Amino acid sequence: MSEIRIADLFAGIGGIRMGMVQALGDAAHVVYSSEWNKYSVQTYEANWHDENPVAGDITKVDEHDVPDIDLLLAGFPCQPFSIAGVSKKQSMGRPTGFEDKTQGTLFFDVARIIKAKQPKAFLLENVKNLLSHDRGRTFKTIYSVLTEDLGYHVTYKLIDAAGFVPQHRERTYIVGFREENGFTFDDVKPIAHGNVGSILLPASQVPDKYVLSDKLWTYLQNYKKKHEAAGNGFGYGMVDAATDHTRTLSARYGKDGSEILVSRGEGKNPRRLTPRECARLMGYPDSTARHRRGPQSIPRARHTHRAHVPERRRRTGGRRPRNHMVRRTAQQPEPQRRMASLLQGLRANPHGPPRRPHVLRYAQGQSSADHHRAA
Repeated sequence: MSEIRIADLFAGIGGIRMGMVQALGDAAHVVYSSEWNKYSVQTYEANWHDENPVAGDITKVDEHDVPDIDLLLAGFPCQPFSIAGVSKKQSMGRPTGFEDKTQGTLFFDVARIIKAKQPKAFLLENVKNLLSHDRGRTFKTIYSVLTEDLGYHVTYKLIDAAGFVPQHRERTYIVGFREENGFTFDDVKPIAHGNVGSILLPASQVPDKYVLSDKLWTYLQNYKKKHEAAGNGFGYGMVDAATDHTRTLSARYGKDGSEILVSRGEGKNPRRLTPRECARLMGYPDSTARHRRGPQSIPRARHTHRAHVPERRRRTGGRRPRNHMVRRTAQQPEPQRRMASLLQGLRANPHGPPRRPHVLRYAQGQSSADHHRAA
């Protein structure tokens, strides 16, 4: 197989890349990667030794600085669309979806890079709720941009990771090809894998700091009872070595009460998963190196949730300092203005790639993407 040049956007620590490298073998050649979180970048670079440094904030990346590529990978931020992210943002009175100023419009940065570099194919990943967010209008806009504005042949499917690892984790996968090739997801079949016991460390290798204190264990039990009484599913989920699979591992694991807890037997307080067990649960091999941020990177299970809030945030009731919020907001344009400018950029190039005939209708008036966004 000839070399396949890949761009890895919103790279995280390289999870999507890892799967693609496993599938393509030596043909995979990542020529560009982008990730803004400095700790993720440190872990990424510890595992993937690329010639070029990882680019930062994608909103500041000039699409023409991206090398020519055959394949684009992007797990664009899911918080504006995820059930957990939407619930939390709504409880705080903050916007979700495309209205989220800092994350919701980042899909359009993916789109402008696709437009500029015209990869033969792309793979996008996001949460289950992307398909139903805003009564389906969000996904209709995304699908319209990819198919009508960019001219790709697009297929998508909701896939549960429980068919591949012992974790229930439903994600939306979107695949696009510049040329029609009959691709379907029919060949994506579950594989044989172990149960939760297959990712657990021997008890003798688990430090005591992962065992819940009496105070925290009582808190989590009461937290779950309170939400059960309210008719929702928030709270911990208990597993042991014989459990088939866990609930979805949260990005806020250890901080929001929706824990995956490991039973230690009758009469003993349960424990949390270790970082290595979390990595195994996500499909990472033990050879994966991880960046160590120091003792505060793993919340000590004997502390309360409040103890995990940095001191500078405790003084503001858990909120970020006001000047931080103002600074973040000032760096971002209004979401509608940003969406409009990005879409205008996608459509403004008269020398762009050939499009299927029906795509040209946006030059005569409102495009399908505009229609769905205004609906």
